[in-house]
Amino acid sequence: MDIKGFQKLTLLDYPGKVACTVFTGGCNFRCPFCQNSDLVISPRLNPSIEESEVLSVLERRRGMLDGICISGGEPLLQGDLTEFIDKCRSLGLLVKLDTNGFLFDKLRPILENRLIDYIAMDIKAAPENYGRLIGIKDFDASPILQSVELIRTSGIEHEFRTTVVGDMHTPRDFELIGEWLAGEPHYFLQKFVDSGALIKDGHSPADDETMREYLRIVQKRIPEARLRGVG
Repeated sequence: MDIKGFQKLTLLDYPGKVACTVFTGGCNFRCPFCQNSDLVISPRLNPSIEESEVLSVLERRRGMLDGICISGGEPLLQGDLTEFIDKCRSLGLLVKLDTNGFLFDKLRPILENRLIDYIAMDIKAAPENYGRLIGIKDFDASPILQSVELIRTSGIEHEFRTTVVGDMHTPRDFELIGEWLAGEPHYFLQKFVDSGALIKDGHSPADDETMREYLRIVQKRIPEARLRGVG
């Protein structure tokens, strides 16, 4: 598997677990506010980390780590993802997958065969606004809708989350997302942070009061929705 980054310890990426995170290269979206632009635009220019090196660290940390988070980029682009998941599970680790949900046909067997223990899917915007948020004109959001439904009915622990960008999201996005994900137990609004390595410069975070306004909107239909990154 093409691993471009390896965080050996995290208490944040896998809720409630002591974990590590691997980052894969490549993505099929071009979100202008993406904070991992080097993984998306030019993954080949970034050195890869040998899978064997990662597995060796995981082996040495048996009993110390609860799980591993596989993030990106978009991990579902990796042809040997399921093999890597199997290797992690053989070490007694729980596996969390982060995805944008576009590759529905690759996601479905992973969920149907219960190869993972937790999945987090990014909800970029309301379906009608998806193309603008992911940098793809005339985008057909059908696979996104399919993946959301698949995840919601999978029986696998999951969350949905939206990174809120001040100049790109509107109240209507969150009215429609609230209708779309009504009743979800785990939906988060995350505050955008400019990493300094965006795909397109000039984007700004929403202020805290706007974040709270959007939260109030979604809580009409998703009462358990919460904020991340807001004081």
